[in-house]
Amino acid sequence: MTSRTATSGTSAPRRPPHLTFVIYIAATAALGGFLFGYDSSVINGAVEGIRGRFDVSSGRLGTVVAIALLGAAVGALIAGRLADRIGRIRVMQLAAFLFVISGIGSMLPFAIWDLAIWRTLGGVAIGMASVIAPAYIAEVSPSEYRGRLASFQQAAIVLGIAVSQLVNWGLVNLAGDDQRGHLLGIEAWQLMLGVEALPAVVYGLMTLGIPESPRYLVSRGRYDDARRVLGRVEPADTDFDARIREIESALHTEQKRSWRDLFGGRAGLLPIVWIGIVLSAFQQLVGINVIFYYSNSLWQSVGIDPESSFFYSFTTSIINIIGTVIAMIFVDRIGRKPLLLIGSIGMAVALGTTAWAFSAKTGTGDDISLPDAQGTVALIGAHAFVLFFALSWGVVVWVLLGEMFPNRIRASALGVAASAQWIANWAITESFPTLSDWNLSGAYVIYTAFALLTIPFLLLWVRETKGKKLEDMG
Repeated sequence: MTSRTATSGTSAPRRPPHLTFVIYIAATAALGGFLFGYDSSVINGAVEGIRGRFDVSSGRLGTVVAIALLGAAVGALIAGRLADRIGRIRVMQLAAFLFVISGIGSMLPFAIWDLAIWRTLGGVAIGMASVIAPAYIAEVSPSEYRGRLASFQQAAIVLGIAVSQLVNWGLVNLAGDDQRGHLLGIEAWQLMLGVEALPAVVYGLMTLGIPESPRYLVSRGRYDDARRVLGRVEPADTDFDARIREIESALHTEQKRSWRDLFGGRAGLLPIVWIGIVLSAFQQLVGINVIFYYSNSLWQSVGIDPESSFFYSFTTSIINIIGTVIAMIFVDRIGRKPLLLIGSIGMAVALGTTAWAFSAKTGTGDDISLPDAQGTVALIGAHAFVLFFALSWGVVVWVLLGEMFPNRIRASALGVAASAQWIANWAITESFPTLSDWNLSGAYVIYTAFALLTIPFLLLWVRETKGKKLEDMG
């Protein structure tokens, strides 16, 4: 007895067994986020290769890059309802299948419209992953750890972005700094797009080993299965029968739910649904994906050589990971809303500074440059923008979308909000090549204005969800 006491007094607290399992299944679900990040960002390294291969204008190029986001809007819109019909795990597996065939098809296109079709299918998979991972993780996570576990989704997204940039950088170097250089019998940009199929297969296989959401099981009357899952994801001293009754009570009004459940406010949709939509739209309207989709072209447009531009794209991805880790540490400590406010202020300053730096661009055609001072400021500003986004809006929006809606509309409302996010993402991605040709600094002024608008929106309409049970969301 004495020996046991002494040992327990000097040893670090052991992680509860149920938490270890929850971390594993949350990480598996978040692999969809990895593919989401890889698929949406890998196009960055292929933009100039696609332009050269198919001889397309900036407008058509923007359409091909952005069309995946329209597919993502569709995938996000249908994922919630589909998950309620066939289960969360089946939707993950369907997304994995679409990622595989999209990667292979995008690697071997015979025309620009053919590439657009495969990109759209990949977008549908992205949309599904963007909805199902945060919803599933929120449903299997104990409330005291839910914020950190939900942030796995964004951590996986930024890791996917970083890996895609590392792959792009490595392949373009192997191809002699030429996106159209040949590797394994195809052009380098094609191989960049095709590599995605490998982690997609891993994702699909790993979903075979994780359990279905207890809330879905209860909704289907599979109480014994739900009890077994709860026994693995919640503390051993939990009254599992009481938890099932609590979940069943919360889900009671969902039995005959439809899209009509989202309506009822003065502006048509319920106020909480509008908040989710605007929150999602702002996440994209600040222009974050200009960095992840176009940074190679962006830096080359201000006179930076191709090899350096690929390197800077990779370094922004590393900054993205650092910011995400910061968010994971603090999201359950200081709360969702304070992190968002910190990020909004930091993004506005960084974007405004970058806009000023780009206003000094001189020259035309291939003879374009920034003065050394402004070039340095632009690089620092772009990296600072990514850092503040990652430690706030990048993580916290996904956490909030998994938490903020009442149980009876969570899946459908999350799908609508995520769909709005992809539409906003499409608008920014589609418009940037044209805006950049018009006035690069002006484009960044627009993104700065959106960052500033997020501050009053947060103060007036967004509620804190830290520490609340999902069943308590009203």
